[in-house]
Amino acid sequence: MTGRVVVIGVGNPFRRDDGAGPAVIESLRVRGAPAAVLALSDGDPGRLLELWGPADTVVLAEAVRSPADRPGRLHTLRAGRAASLAAATASTHGLGLAETVALAAALDRLPSTLVVHAVEGADFTPGLGLTDAVRASLPALVESVAASVRAALWRQAR
Repeated sequence: MTGRVVVIGVGNPFRRDDGAGPAVIESLRVRGAPAAVLALSDGDPGRLLELWGPADTVVLAEAVRSPADRPGRLHTLRAGRAASLAAATASTHGLGLAETVALAAALDRLPSTLVVHAVEGADFTPGLGLTDAVRASLPALVESVAASVRAALWRQAR
């Protein structure tokens, strides 16, 4: 056990709501996330696996598309549910989270704890700035990620 906690903001800030993950990381940098490694990723499975490396806990923040079409709605998923994410929602990246989790499992690189905090986005077209619905959900998304970090640190301290 390394005790390492990694928070990864997945997305592209130049594709409107896809910038939610990076916005979470920026917010955590400003407010501070003690004992957590903060990183950004474009969602490429190989780069994600490299970022989470030997971490015990990995927390991902990202925007997803959903057939429910409820922009701003938040989702929290654990590794098992994240692996089936593609059935209900879709990542905005070429290969989704389900493929990344499957690859990590096959390579024996799945962290002890994997938590995904996602927000349903509305606009993934080129451009800057989050839509109103996603921007309004951002404080709750940041708090969910911070709570996952605190929980991981609490588990390690026991």
